[in-house]
Amino acid sequence: MTGLWLAVLLVGAVSMALKATGPVLLGGEELPAAMQRVVTLMAPTLLAALIATQMFGQGKSLVIDARAVGLVVGAFGVWRKWPTLLVVVLGAAATALTRLVTG
Repeated sequence: MTGLWLAVLLVGAVSMALKATGPVLLGGEELPAAMQRVVTLMAPTLLAALIATQMFGQGKSLVIDARAVGLVVGAFGVWRKWPTLLVVVLGAAATALTRLVTG
């Protein structure tokens, strides 16, 4: 198991523990507004970090290649609110076409 996957598992376990202990510690009360904002942003932030490390990391170096083109096309599709399947297909096609053209 690589260090990255160990970190993913550790963050997942901590996230689950936080979600499980929150209601117990609060005893049925609502979280403060500041804490609710933090909890709401945890999952998207962790997902974005995982995507970034998988897309642009190779070992200990930063790599910008055809995957970046697919990511940009996919992000554009999400921004335009296209169907998810279309976004995935267009992102994969853009990556494949870029790899074909750049050799």
